[in-house]
Amino acid sequence: MPYSDELWKKAKSKCRLNNEDIERAKRLGLNPKSLMKNVPSPSQQWKAPVSVWLKEIEEKRQKKSEQKKRRKEKAAANKTPAPPADKQNPAEPNTE
Repeated sequence: MPYSDELWKKAKSKCRLNNEDIERAKRLGLNPKSLMKNVPSPSQQWKAPVSVWLKEIEEKRQKKSEQKKRRKEKAAANKTPAPPADKQNPAEPNTE
């Protein structure tokens, strides 16, 4: 469901975000309502501002993506090529 520009503007002002942060949130698949819910209240001093939270999410996703890519490359490098189909397995008796 695409969210209206009005909701994004409201989230931008309420969360004190810039255009770059809004684009980052859209790339990450977040919606303006989730951004507004994560604004820290004065009693939530442990909670990071929304802009910092967005950057952390993006960094974590990039890190996971890089790790997944490295695992795939490593798995591909460790694979041994399968013998051609016309070659007979020496363990099998020759029935011809």
